[in-house]
Amino acid sequence: MSETVLPLNGLKIVAHAAGVGAAYAARMLCTLGAECVLVEGPGGSPLRAEPPFLPRGEISALFAYLAAGMSSRVIGLASDGGRAALGALLSTADIFIDDTQVADRAALGLDEAAIAAKHPDLVHVSVLPFGATGPKAGWKAEEIQVQHASGEGYLLPNGLTTEMFPDRPPVKIHGHFGAMQGGIAAALGALSALWVRPQLGGQYVDISCQDAMLSVGAFAIQRLGDGSVEHRVERSFRYGGVIPCADGYVELLTLEQRQWDGLVKLLGEPEWALDPALADSLERSRRGPVINTYIRAWAATRKVEDIVREGQKLSVPLAKYYTPIEVVNDKHEKLRGLFQPVPVEGAGLLNMLVSPFHFGGSPLRLRAGPPALHKAEDVA
Repeated sequence: MSETVLPLNGLKIVAHAAGVGAAYAARMLCTLGAECVLVEGPGGSPLRAEPPFLPRGEISALFAYLAAGMSSRVIGLASDGGRAALGALLSTADIFIDDTQVADRAALGLDEAAIAAKHPDLVHVSVLPFGATGPKAGWKAEEIQVQHASGEGYLLPNGLTTEMFPDRPPVKIHGHFGAMQGGIAAALGALSALWVRPQLGGQYVDISCQDAMLSVGAFAIQRLGDGSVEHRVERSFRYGGVIPCADGYVELLTLEQRQWDGLVKLLGEPEWALDPALADSLERSRRGPVINTYIRAWAATRKVEDIVREGQKLSVPLAKYYTPIEVVNDKHEKLRGLFQPVPVEGAGLLNMLVSPFHFGGSPLRLRAGPPALHKAEDVA
């Protein structure tokens, strides 16, 4: 895709991001065509020190992904000169994304009032674990706290994992899922404020990663209204879910009658599945654990590719669980252009996920890899 057709061409973003949420928001907007400057302290962004590290160097894989396509500016905000340098950057920017702790903002000139007074047309986006207002505004949190504070930890692990490891303690989703949900909310909030800027001028957007993560589990929270409290032990598909096979795993979910009918045919129309009582979806739910016992016994002796091929012919909604390397090399992902070879200094040319979405029916493109850390330009 040519840069000339990207929706955010001509816009400038300044990101002062020590955490994943703010950086991910900037990354998405950058991939949509905006010019993004990452403001780093003299020692570089803390994200540069986040594991895991890429082979052949001390380069953080997380930072490489989040900062791809950005430029870097090293500025020490503890000095008058550094704050002036940031102010000059912001005077040319459309969006400022910041995750500085609330208690530290005034001393650095990064509080809401100071930014609004000097840059009235700037969209100022704050991204923090619990937001910048309210009783928890000063709280710090790692990813595991964000996930558990949002209720998701109460629901994990579930399904097959719970059955296989019933004594395993609550866990978190791998990676930085909660912070990235905050980043998505921040990007959307920034675009919403930008949309009405001609009428309202600059606005302050306060994003809580906890709130964003809560929206992921909205269905479970909604059920509190009828007195239901979901728990990891109870939260699973009545039948289906993750199914172990002879050489891997598939995910199976039958929601419609025709899908159940297709599954019965896939299983070879065994006698137990032809029980007239199972024509009722409610009865199937009641017998879910028994049905799963049969399904898993059938799948345990069969290969994933065979099950997926034959199941999809019968309109059974199931798919293979891919390993990371299989995802990168899969023909579907290649056809959709989800990954792009990107040069990473010290690590070579690496396949990198570009964006979780297309624009205008075409895949987006990264303009460059992550920026190198240069000598400090404006420090005390």
